Amino acid sequence: MDMIHLRLVSPAELTERALARLGSDPSVLNLVTQRDAARNPDGDVIVCDVLTGGANDVLRHLRDLRLDRRGSIVIEPVDMAFSDRADEARTRQLGRLGNAPVWDQVEARIRAEGTYTPSFYLYLVVAGLLGAVGIVTNSQILIVAAMVVGPEYGAIVSIALGIDQHTGPRIRQGLCALLVGFLLAIAATFLFSLMIRGFGFQSKAYSAGLRPVSSLIDTPNFFSFAVAALAGIVGIVSLTEARTSALLGVFISVTTIPAAADIGVSLAFGSWSEARGSLIQLLVNIVVLIVVGTLTLKVQRAIWRRVGRRESHRRGGWRPPR
Repeated sequence: MDMIHLRLVSPAELTERALARLGSDPSVLNLVTQRDAARNPDGDVIVCDVLTGGANDVLRHLRDLRLDRRGSIVIEPVDMAFSDRADEARTRQLGRLGNAPVWDQVEARIRAEGTYTPSFYLYLVVAGLLGAVGIVTNSQILIVAAMVVGPEYGAIVSIALGIDQHTGPRIRQGLCALLVGFLLAIAATFLFSLMIRGFGFQSKAYSAGLRPVSSLIDTPNFFSFAVAALAGIVGIVSLTEARTSALLGVFISVTTIPAAADIGVSLAFGSWSEARGSLIQLLVNIVVLIVVGTLTLKVQRAIWRRVGRRESHRRGGWRPPR
């Protein structure tokens, strides 16, 4: 059953208003209150379970009470619940809204992906080095491994969220992280490839100009746009629905890390046209992912708002999610 668990700390003067709102909502179940039980922040403890289809509306009202600023709001997923009352509320009150994403949860998930600790840059560099080995040995398996290791999609989707919410600092931080991260990855792969060239570790086929892996990476075409666009759609949808398997498919379908690696390798081996093609490939994929990700977020919100309005009209009075 799709449900979240809310744990709230409410200042005493807001508790009754919060309880009135929660108690009147049919999507709120298992409502429990403990007076003056919380410390740091001090206040009353309120816990309840909320059907995900009604969670956006509930959370919006709690924020309108400034409970997130004067107290705290903690959201936890519910893996399993057995309740006939919950089933009935989901069917009769929510209808198609029962499958609506909880946008606060989605945005928190995206914000978590958009944190740029030193490990973010380390992963990019390691992914670039794996990609470099895959290129000079013509190993598609290592290219896929590099795609999986690369953390750049977290920054890309964080930028998309920043554009969607008109949050300038988030956009700047994401762009800066991508710029610095990819420059580090390209520099590392360049130095690594110089060493490979100096010791002659590259495969004989690569030295002879037989470079099927590199050719796929440094030749941007219509399919580069198509794959990036499709991956951008699937990536956002998988984040909103918490489908990690689909998100993994996005990681291994978009040529960002391999393109950065191929830039470093091509520069080290003096292949200037290949380096230029890989740079175009990298920029195309990043730009398309950001643009499509932003549009997909907006379209999803618009679709669920429309579903909410239809359900509200059908039932008369049920508020749609924000």
